[in-house]
Amino acid sequence: MAGISGHWVFAFGVLGNIISFIVFLSPIPTFYKIYKKKSTEGYQSIPYVVALFSSMLWIYYAFLKTNTTLLITINSFGVFIEIIYVGFYLFYAPKKARIQTVKMLMLSVVGGFGAIILVTEFLFKGAVRGQVVGWICLIFSLCVFVAPLGIVRQVIKTKSVEYMPLLLSVFLTLSAVMWFFYGLLLKDINIAAPNVLGFIFGILQIVLYVIYSKKEKAILKEQKLPEIQKPAVIVSDDNTNVNKKLPELTQEQIIDIVRLAGLLANTDKVQVATCPHDHTNCGVKATANVENMPKLQTVEAS
Repeated sequence: MAGISGHWVFAFGVLGNIISFIVFLSPIPTFYKIYKKKSTEGYQSIPYVVALFSSMLWIYYAFLKTNTTLLITINSFGVFIEIIYVGFYLFYAPKKARIQTVKMLMLSVVGGFGAIILVTEFLFKGAVRGQVVGWICLIFSLCVFVAPLGIVRQVIKTKSVEYMPLLLSVFLTLSAVMWFFYGLLLKDINIAAPNVLGFIFGILQIVLYVIYSKKEKAILKEQKLPEIQKPAVIVSDDNTNVNKKLPELTQEQIIDIVRLAGLLANTDKVQVATCPHDHTNCGVKATANVENMPKLQTVEAS
């Protein structure tokens, strides 16, 4: 039974390494957007700083325990890739976000990790040291899973999923499942326990993404402007008693008609002579300057 259990531990550890590797690479699309826009915009550096600190702690814990080689491999890669992410973020972040990120790095990575090593090395011995470091790792593993909840709050507030990395949520959920069984088979509660909450938080983020992505699409659909109907001109023929529909007027023709109406309305004296019998001598005399009136474009009846 011990041999079979050992094989399952190795299997879940390898799967955990593979999925965690994808988790560490999942923010690449986010940083590609940052690179294209040359700005971090609404993205936050908290998840990457916390993940860096957590990876460093797990490496320290793995060296204090036995049969934890798979923890060392994946967290070593985690430290490497998170340093790149944080450096990339600092390069494109505005001044205020850059200062906040540097403060977090100094407080957690330099001050916090250094203090943990000093305290545990000098105050605790043997197995007790491993237990203390394990509980610290458990707490900060929970912080890794809770860190994206800041983005969840932003999604609920803005009703937009633009800044919620869906891939990260999906792979964090899968990773939590693999490492839970790895810790369970190793009978290490420090590895198994935080991944229970990791699974719950991951499902929560995925559900919120589905809900608000649908709402966002519905809002965009409602905001589409209705199409403007073009005016049609209908002319009534008294002789044939038939309504004829002329071709649609162009924008230039409508403007000319409006200008002509304005000129006629401002004319002081207009004399109109009508000769029902002698059409050759009929005419229009007006004090208005007819030459300044716009020429209408001819419209042929269809």
